[in-house]
Amino acid sequence: MKEQYVVGRNPILEILRTDRHINTIFIAKGEPRGSINRIIEIAKDRNITIERVDKNRLNRISGTSAHQGVAASVAPYEYSTVDDILCIAEEKDEPPFILILDGIEDPNNLGSIIRTAEAGGVHGIVIPKRRAAQVTQAVYKSSAGAVEFLAIAKVTNISDTIDRLKDKGLWIYGADMGGEKFYFDWNLKGPIGLVIGSEGKGISRLVKEKCDVLLKIPMEGKISSLNASNAASILIYEVVRQNHGS
Repeated sequence: MKEQYVVGRNPILEILRTDRHINTIFIAKGEPRGSINRIIEIAKDRNITIERVDKNRLNRISGTSAHQGVAASVAPYEYSTVDDILCIAEEKDEPPFILILDGIEDPNNLGSIIRTAEAGGVHGIVIPKRRAAQVTQAVYKSSAGAVEFLAIAKVTNISDTIDRLKDKGLWIYGADMGGEKFYFDWNLKGPIGLVIGSEGKGISRLVKEKCDVLLKIPMEGKISSLNASNAASILIYEVVRQNHGS
């Protein structure tokens, strides 16, 4: 399988905290500063190959100039299954909390959503195999490495997956501007799946029909909708508030 490159100091530090296989860490020539020294220290402890390269080569290796002086060649990301996600919730003795992304195409949006989901205690994320962002270098960087600590499952059909989750007892809530209730007016406790639609298009018609409830976010300004990652953040933390708030 083709190797992947992860860039940026925080994402690489997060990978070094896991058992993920790292082939080589490439560091820009010059006097290493700050967290680069910590990366070198951990890499040496783990006997990971460190290669000093000039900035132009690092740009070519990583495919970007925004690498913060470091890139890592790693084994391909291993996706989980929906069953894996359900098992994670069961092992924690918590009701399943799953995020279902219906066609998020921007890798930066996906990374931001992953970062918030991991921080908010989501047990896993479901994404479609086609016509959607996958776990790439850009996703690693925008998630600040959170992708290493959150199960992500790729499925062929989102609608079928929702049916299966319903059979497991989950209630499925979709974020939609035409929703019947504001998100804070609904009980979001218990086993749930939150559906976030694609940028601009929202939730697809077939997936929308599978949702038990469509929830809306109040919009008081002149802008009529939110970025997908912003909408996901609001709903994720409403679940956190209802389950852990006073």
